[in-house]
Amino acid sequence: MIEEIGKIKLNLEHYSGEDQYCDGDIEDELLDITRNYSQVEYPRIIEERKNWPVLYHLSELRENIVDWLPITKDMKVLEVGSGCGAITGALSRKAKEVTCIELSKKRSLINAYRHMDCDNVTIHVGNFQDIEPDLPCDYDYICLIGVFEYGQAYIASSDNPYEDYLNILGRHKKTDGHIVIAIENKLGLKYWAGCKEDHLGTWFSSLESYPDGGVVRTFTRDTLMKIAGNCGFSEISMYYPYPDYKFMTSLYSDDRLPKAGELSSNLRNFDKERLLLFDEKLVFDTLIAEGQFPLFSNSYMMVLGPEIDVKYAKYSNDRANEYKIKTTLNHCKTAEKAIKKIEKHALSKESQEHIAQINKGYEKLSERFAGSKLKINKCTLQSAYAEFEYIEGRTLEEYLDECLEKDDLDKFHLLFDEYLERISYNEELPITDYDLIFSNILISLDGAWNIIDYEWTFDKQVDTRELAFRAVYCYLLENEKRNKLNLDLILQKLGITEENAAFYRQQEMRFQKYVTGKRMSMPEIRDAIGQPVYSIAELPMLTPIEKQKGMIQIYEDMGSGFSEEHSFFMEDDRIENEEFKLVVEEGVRALRIDPCSDYCMVMIREIKWNETALTPKSKCITTNGFRIGDGVYAFDTEDPNITLQLSSLGKKRENILKVSIQVTRVPEETIKHMQKRGLF
Repeated sequence: MIEEIGKIKLNLEHYSGEDQYCDGDIEDELLDITRNYSQVEYPRIIEERKNWPVLYHLSELRENIVDWLPITKDMKVLEVGSGCGAITGALSRKAKEVTCIELSKKRSLINAYRHMDCDNVTIHVGNFQDIEPDLPCDYDYICLIGVFEYGQAYIASSDNPYEDYLNILGRHKKTDGHIVIAIENKLGLKYWAGCKEDHLGTWFSSLESYPDGGVVRTFTRDTLMKIAGNCGFSEISMYYPYPDYKFMTSLYSDDRLPKAGELSSNLRNFDKERLLLFDEKLVFDTLIAEGQFPLFSNSYMMVLGPEIDVKYAKYSNDRANEYKIKTTLNHCKTAEKAIKKIEKHALSKESQEHIAQINKGYEKLSERFAGSKLKINKCTLQSAYAEFEYIEGRTLEEYLDECLEKDDLDKFHLLFDEYLERISYNEELPITDYDLIFSNILISLDGAWNIIDYEWTFDKQVDTRELAFRAVYCYLLENEKRNKLNLDLILQKLGITEENAAFYRQQEMRFQKYVTGKRMSMPEIRDAIGQPVYSIAELPMLTPIEKQKGMIQIYEDMGSGFSEEHSFFMEDDRIENEEFKLVVEEGVRALRIDPCSDYCMVMIREIKWNETALTPKSKCITTNGFRIGDGVYAFDTEDPNITLQLSSLGKKRENILKVSIQVTRVPEETIKHMQKRGLF
């Protein structure tokens, strides 16, 4: 059976007629948005609703993770687990044909409505194992973005579900095709620093190898490669999306790992509160220096198949449409040698003119600095992008950092003076590279100073003092370790008063708004969503967390096990006299009631399912506590739970669960004392 939404085809041949996986009301909201609003309105809706699921499912930044792949209009792509279509649109624009597989019809409808103008997309709705035998075996790319970690759910009754899953997928790609897997790293630095695990929403659960079970599993780099190797894949390339694969802004590889100072966008807790146990940027710098970054990258992208030319990508699409671009480093191999080149591509129709202006900036700056001690990195305008010469060397920023690390302030100021001298050449001319920050000047192996990024070149004269102040201002903002630099001395050297400095700071704010337009930046969206960040100093005052420890939390198993993303807390206004009532949809297979998040004793007074009383002795009820009386249980864990298996109970479309329990939190020492006394 084929259902059409615009030009999208929904294949319902293997759809059971019931969604076994649902995120609840948010999916209705997303369906309403995609039915009634165009994609150009999504950024405004995201900003207005200040809601994590809306941001997660509708942000165009989600597409970055596949945009860089060299998919062309003669290729076929299979997207497994297409969800609400976060990357389907990007694949459709790049490929000849896109086949999607998605378990949920409602999510498939969301995908279809948002991409209803795409005439090359078919969405198969149903279970992967039912659909897979009907798939052809000639896909150029098979994409699993945030899907491989659910391999145990996709492949039932297997001792090696992830290897079996990969072997099955491998049958459907061309001989020279690719399988692309984006997944969180179980040892990602953000988890050590205090972010909750993405799927379960608990602290340190992936670091502890998921002690509470469940179907989700993420992996280290070596384990991912081992799984692929066991499946016979010999061509394996590892990439490192940053900050993670969900909202990737930079993509690194083993051929182009991050440099010290590059990883500074780490507060990305859009969906949950987080701790801030240390400064991730500084720890990343340490890991980079020790050669350990790949082990602690927050996410991985594993590409199975022939090596891809792209070794690095940087996305600047958190901007106004006319300035959205991406920058890539490509290693192009010919019969004679490998050639490295930098490319800048427009990411919107409006930004194509911006790419052309970069090339014009190269020509004008070359004229201004002709005969000076500054070289302009060569730019050639191609049909679809601007190409730049690749230069080996180190940035001025790296040299300045080295001076500060060695407390060699004399050398720092000598380099800064040289910088001033070089950028001031022909400063009276009406042409200026406004972004002459230290990281945009590269000192090549032969000692030449090269301007490697001149995206923001304007036809006007700008005082060298302002350019230098901006360079120092940005330099200090990016790293607290640089605060040992005496800013007053720099201002004195430049002849800048406090009044001048205040004006230049305002100029910088105006420039940033000029770049982003009226859009909110991702940090601003994070702040608007409002998930708190708690530093170590604030830990004794974590009243919200303490409050949550005493709250009842409900988990729903829709067919993929219990997870934090399918749970909710019972607010006080929904509990009366220690009783509460829930409406449970037919698709829920099991419920877990966590009476609190602490050691406790619980008296189960009454549990009713559609007015049928259930006793703690019923086979459908289990707990991880110890029975110490009639309906009374002691829990020697901070994760107490009462689980109801609903498969054996009569179910309607909507079911009513009534629960009456008395919860008493007990100090751990008391519980341990009761154990020693043999009370349970």
